[in-house]
Amino acid sequence: MSVKVSVIVPIYNVEQYLARCLESIVNQTLKDIEIICINDGSQDGSGKIAQSYAEKDPRIILINQENKGLSVARNTGMDAARGKYISFIDSDDWVDPNFLERLYIAAEKYNADAACASILRPHDSGKNPYKIKFETEQILSSVAEKYRVLEIPRKCYVWNKIYKLEELKKQGLRFPEGVTFEDIYFTIRFLYHCKEIVTVPGTCYHYYVNRKSITRAATDKSQLDMLAAHADFIKFSREHHIKCDEKYYIREKITYSLFGIPLLRVHKWETIKKYYLFGLIPFFEKRTAW
Repeated sequence: MSVKVSVIVPIYNVEQYLARCLESIVNQTLKDIEIICINDGSQDGSGKIAQSYAEKDPRIILINQENKGLSVARNTGMDAARGKYISFIDSDDWVDPNFLERLYIAAEKYNADAACASILRPHDSGKNPYKIKFETEQILSSVAEKYRVLEIPRKCYVWNKIYKLEELKKQGLRFPEGVTFEDIYFTIRFLYHCKEIVTVPGTCYHYYVNRKSITRAATDKSQLDMLAAHADFIKFSREHHIKCDEKYYIREKITYSLFGIPLLRVHKWETIKKYYLFGLIPFFEKRTAW
């Protein structure tokens, strides 16, 4: 069987959600896939759940490794992939049954380096607001167009897409190890170097907000990683002359409050400071040398 898409599923302590994720993948309408599960040193029952699925479905490849983090797990999956395209699906998320098929058909139709689906973010309230929604099939060629339509860098998601493996190898693209917000490093570079991507309506990636997820933890390290990723984006976009909305180049935000009420907010760009009364009303701007 030729493998059309390799699905990479990093797994770490997600026994509550893993079956839902794997069920959504094994029941895809596109059958010519392989499912590469990387058990990244889970301490709960996740490894046993993945093993039980692997015993029932020969398309599932289970790789067990010591805990090395999400980036290493994804890189391990890319090294093992044999498909024409690869897809990253986080183990606490799930996808529509036609997710891989619709993306694969669109990518093949236009010989695109990637295809992108809409993203739904489920809430306990029962509402399913879209984080990003594509209404039409659209080919994106220019860097500015790709960044604008996909709302880069604010929405540098890797998991609502399939990527041509040949293009990833050509770029030599890897996820940086030992940091969070690794999606930003990966996505801004892939979109810059690839030729064309296509947006695909009619199918969704379901992004579940797992409060225990490493990317949700408000630690000092995660804050530093976020700042480092943002600084990397600014540096990369400047070096490659990529024009994005001015708001993405803010280096620092400072708010001065009294009794919890914001009185003054200062936004610092590379060469400009802007002052906002009550955090909302712009009233002063000055150039700075920092």
